[in-house]
Amino acid sequence: MSPASPDPTKGIAEELSRAGGRAYLVGGSVRDRLLGLASKDLDIEVHGLAPERVEQILSSFGEVICVGRAFGVYRIKGLDADFSLPRRDNKIGAGHRGFEVQIDPDLDLTEASRRRDLTINSMALDLVSGELLDPHGGQADLNAGVLRATDPASFAEDPLRGLRVAQFAARFDLRPDAQLISLCESLDLSELPGERILEEIRKLLLKGSLPSAGLSILEQTGQIRFFPELAALIEVPQDPEWHPEGDVWVHTLMVVDAAAVLRSETDQPEALMFGALCHDLGKAVTTVRERGRIRSPGHSEEGEPLVESLLGRMKAPHDLIRQVALLTRYHLLPYFLVREQATARAYRRLARRLWEASVSMAQLELVARADHLGRTTPEALAGTFPEGDEFLRRAEELRVEQEAPADVVLGRHLIARGLEPGPGFGPLLARCREVQDETGWTDPDRILDRVLSGSDGK
Repeated sequence: MSPASPDPTKGIAEELSRAGGRAYLVGGSVRDRLLGLASKDLDIEVHGLAPERVEQILSSFGEVICVGRAFGVYRIKGLDADFSLPRRDNKIGAGHRGFEVQIDPDLDLTEASRRRDLTINSMALDLVSGELLDPHGGQADLNAGVLRATDPASFAEDPLRGLRVAQFAARFDLRPDAQLISLCESLDLSELPGERILEEIRKLLLKGSLPSAGLSILEQTGQIRFFPELAALIEVPQDPEWHPEGDVWVHTLMVVDAAAVLRSETDQPEALMFGALCHDLGKAVTTVRERGRIRSPGHSEEGEPLVESLLGRMKAPHDLIRQVALLTRYHLLPYFLVREQATARAYRRLARRLWEASVSMAQLELVARADHLGRTTPEALAGTFPEGDEFLRRAEELRVEQEAPADVVLGRHLIARGLEPGPGFGPLLARCREVQDETGWTDPDRILDRVLSGSDGK
C-alpha cells in the first residue's frame, strides 16, 4: 500500500503529528484501498490528543463541524472525512444505539480497533508513514476471503452486525467462518429500527455483485426469520418445466443475481433490485398442486400487499414501495403481452398504470428479464429473452418505452365544445383516453367526435 494520501488529508495528518498526535485511516476505507476500490468518505482516528486540541488543529484547515461532540467526531466543511477520537463502546441497552461511549485519546490502537465488527474493518493506515497496522489479522482474512469477528465476546452486542456480515458477503465475495455464523444466529434484528435494516439491505442489493451470497447468509444464520415474506418462499415448490432450478427461494436468489448484472441499464436500480427480490412473494400464498402440476394462480396480484408489508416494516419511502408493488404485480406481462399478441391499447394502458408510480415499460422489462434469466431452462442459460426484446421493440414503436402517452384530450377541449366543467368531466376524459389508447389518434377533435357521438361504445 502506498504511503501517499490525497491532500489535504496528508497535510492535516502531518500537522496532527507535529502536535504530538497520530492520525490513522481506519475502518472500511482501509479495506477498500486494499481491494483497489475508491472510498467516498474517509474515517480518520486521531490518537494522543485531547478533543479540544484536535478541534483547534482542524479549524486551521477550515470550518469545523461537530458531528457528535459526545462521540468525538468532527468534520471539516468541504472535506469528505470524519475525524474521530479513540473510544470504548459499553453496551447499556437494546438495539444498535444502546451503547455508552467513553472517549480515550490515549487508548491503544489494538484496543481501540477491538470495537469494530469484523477483522477486515479493524485495520489502520498511518497517514504520515504509510504503515499498515493490522492487530487482528484483517489483511490475511481479506486475502483468504474470510469474514471473522474482531472480538467474538462483544460482536453480538449490536444486532446490526448480522446484516453487515450479509452485505459484505454480497459485495466482496467473502464467507463467514463457523464462529461468525454461530454469533449471527443469536442476533435479534427486532431490536433495530426499520430504517437501519433497510440501509443494510439496500447495500446488499445495490452494491453486491452477488446479492444471493448475502441473502443465503441470512437464511443460513436464521436471520431470514425477521423477513417473514422472504422466509415463506423457502421450499415452496415450482413446476420443474418452467423452473428446473428448484423452489421459489432458489429462483429468487438467481433472479437478484441476474438483476445485479442489469443494474447499469437503469436509472432506477433500487426499484429494479427490490422488484427482483419481491417479484414472486405471492407464490408463498397461492401455490397449489393440481392434476400433477404445480401452479401459482394470481401470485402477481397477491404479491402486492406482501411487498407493502415487507418494505413498510423497513420504513421504505412510499414511492419505492409503490414502484416495487407495481413491478411485482405486472412482472409477467412483458412475456404474456408478446405471446398473446396483445393490442396497442394493452401496451398503452400498461404504460399508464406503471407511470402512475414513475415506472417505465423499460424498467418493467428489466425485472421480467431478470426473472426469466434467473432459472435453468435452456433459453435462460443461453442468456436470451426474445419476448423481452419484442416487448421493448413494440413499446418503442408505440413511443411508450420510457413514459406513458400524454393525454390528447384535456379539459379545455371539452370547454371549447361548450361543455360545462363538473363531475361529468372525469368519466368523459377517461373515455377519451380509452379511445386514444385503442386508436393511437393524436387529434383531440377526432377523438371527441367519436366519444360525443357515442360511437366509442360507451
